[in-house]
Amino acid sequence: MARKTPGLNTSSMSDISFLLLAFFLMVSNINSDMGIARRLPPPLPEDVEPPEVRERNIFVVMVNKDDRLLFNREYGRIDDLKDRAKEFLGNPENRPNLPEKIPTEIPLLGTYDVSKGVISLRNDRGTSYDMYLQVQNELTAAINEMRDELSTTRFGKKYTDLNEEQRKAVDTAIPVAISEAEPTKIGGK
Repeated sequence: MARKTPGLNTSSMSDISFLLLAFFLMVSNINSDMGIARRLPPPLPEDVEPPEVRERNIFVVMVNKDDRLLFNREYGRIDDLKDRAKEFLGNPENRPNLPEKIPTEIPLLGTYDVSKGVISLRNDRGTSYDMYLQVQNELTAAINEMRDELSTTRFGKKYTDLNEEQRKAVDTAIPVAISEAEPTKIGGK
């Protein structure tokens, strides 16, 4: 007579594996958020017409499908973008081809020349997300460095160490002026 082969009772094995999976999901932290932390300005009321921006006040940054950069109709590298943006927005020598400045009375800062400069960013539909983030990071870094320089000279500490009232003053003096156009096909063909 043939003997029966003894088997293992695996009925509770599925319950244990489910409990382990549930435990792992509850105690694990999976961070996959990637994005740009930026507060968008509120929309203009319908009865207000958008202000006209003069050409000298616009710094055009275009990224094509091959991830090549164009600054005001000149090819450039990503490494140069931050410095070019700072020079444009700051206009330290008050050159006529760079943005106008408006003397503005700002609490805690007094009269400060606020730039009317706007950075216009345009991307091709084929622009890689990595290049898009690099451009955004460089533009944000330019504004952050300008804010750090101003807060260090006026308050003796970095922008991140300022109190709310001081930050508001620096934000008014150096606003985030980045206009982003809808992705298009840049450069024909």
